[in-house]
Amino acid sequence: MKERRILKDKRYFVLDMDGTFYLGDKLLEGSLAFIDKLKSKGQDFLFFTNNSSQNPEVYINKLKRMGCPIDKNKLITSGTVTIHYLKKHYGNSRVYLLGTPMLTEQFINEGINLVEEKPELVVAGFDTTITYEKLYKACTFIRHGAKFLATHPDLNCPVEDGFLPDCGAICAFITASTGVLPKYLGKPYTETLEYILDHLNCTKNEVVFVGDRLNTDIAIGVNHGATSVLVLSGATKLEDVEKSKIQPDIIVDRLVDIVNYL
Repeated sequence: MKERRILKDKRYFVLDMDGTFYLGDKLLEGSLAFIDKLKSKGQDFLFFTNNSSQNPEVYINKLKRMGCPIDKNKLITSGTVTIHYLKKHYGNSRVYLLGTPMLTEQFINEGINLVEEKPELVVAGFDTTITYEKLYKACTFIRHGAKFLATHPDLNCPVEDGFLPDCGAICAFITASTGVLPKYLGKPYTETLEYILDHLNCTKNEVVFVGDRLNTDIAIGVNHGATSVLVLSGATKLEDVEKSKIQPDIIVDRLVDIVNYL
């Protein structure tokens, strides 16, 4: 019984969204019941998504429509972490952004100096409005010495009928052309862990990372000594776990099944 309640003393559950809490525009069964159970036990949660195609307000409104209203401090995206990283390390440097209008708006509102010519940095996000011209410009700027950053490494984004090429796939195109690898942010990288812990004012021993991807959602826990829970409702299947060096502490079918460990 002790093993079955190994999560009872954790303060925060850092929840992935797409493939974990919902899939596309469909709420996964039991997700709201899990949130209610956490509240009843005095535990808390934070949504974190690597998906930088939208800004936090869009995700907050989506969750509200699904019956899960939250305050803005309950949700962080890889875009948010990237903005923080740029401000901390590059000040008012000139940035060329591969991003959707939503991500562009978020960068501008946070004071990032976006430019179309002679940038000092190229930042790639999950740009669902990508064009060949954008890719050409990004490659040219990088060849001319601009540093290359990316909001997150995901190659594909799960949707109800399959997958969409994600930020990592866009970066692979640029790397194939330029020979330059980006500095990735988002999960599973240290900068994201540090941002989350600072935001929650807690230690890594007090958090649980929950998600459907081994190389991001689970790896951020494994790589930094934090607890991780894999859900099998999204990108990863049980046979994938058996082949992987990245091993979660707990595996469940759905988010709501975590209540058995509280």
